[in-house]
Amino acid sequence: MLSTGALRAHLLAARLAGTVATSREVSLRSYRLFAARDPRVTLGLDPEWRWEESDLLRLMADKCGVSRDPAHVSGPDVIDPERTLAALNSFAERLSHAAVRRAPVLFGTGHPHRLLGFYAELADALSAAGCPVLTPAQGRCIDITTRFGVRTHNLDYVRGVAMVREPGARTPGGDTGAHTHSPLPVRVVLESAAQGRGRLPELVVGDHGWVCGAGQLGIEAIGLADTDDPALFVGEAEGRVSVAVPLDDAVRSAYYRPLTRYVLNRACLSQ
Repeated sequence: MLSTGALRAHLLAARLAGTVATSREVSLRSYRLFAARDPRVTLGLDPEWRWEESDLLRLMADKCGVSRDPAHVSGPDVIDPERTLAALNSFAERLSHAAVRRAPVLFGTGHPHRLLGFYAELADALSAAGCPVLTPAQGRCIDITTRFGVRTHNLDYVRGVAMVREPGARTPGGDTGAHTHSPLPVRVVLESAAQGRGRLPELVVGDHGWVCGAGQLGIEAIGLADTDDPALFVGEAEGRVSVAVPLDDAVRSAYYRPLTRYVLNRACLSQ
């Protein structure tokens, strides 16, 4: 059993929390764009409340521990490890509740290079506990707007975790998925499940558009979010995202393994 103290130390050493690689400039830019309802940062969420940049800064200070000083405009950003630990405990609690109900679950990531292993271990554990891990719309084509224009991507699953790939990137089954913030993949997946009269997920686990897109459609969603991802924390504040865990979402994939062990132990899902 990984202790809370040991995980706190790991969060700081791996820069998952504490001083993180995400810059203050990048975070503030995201808050400005979110206040303007830019779809690149709303991630499929249609906020009910009016969010000014100052509101978002206060929210992110409360949820993540970033500086609430608007005059602090440069340098690395900061995440309070105590907030990360508290959110991981809530995250584990939601997984535990899903396991007790044997609820159907969907996993999806826009960070496959970094977070695939984290989600895959959770998917394995929930499957072993009797939860159907859903994989609708395998192979479907999705047109996603990127900084290079609209690009067609293919939906794929690896160990029960959904991601998108650019055509020709590699054969299906590898971990070379594309980085995306788009909510389109989760919308396609949910539409496919509904049209095929398959089971809809009762819980969506992931990041970026997977969480916000599902939460916007009224499906319980939990996930991980960096300081430049205000949408998940706005969704949590407005009641459409159940848990948003503040941490750096782009460190080495191996650094998330202790988090996996901690969450599975807290959820009583260790195998």
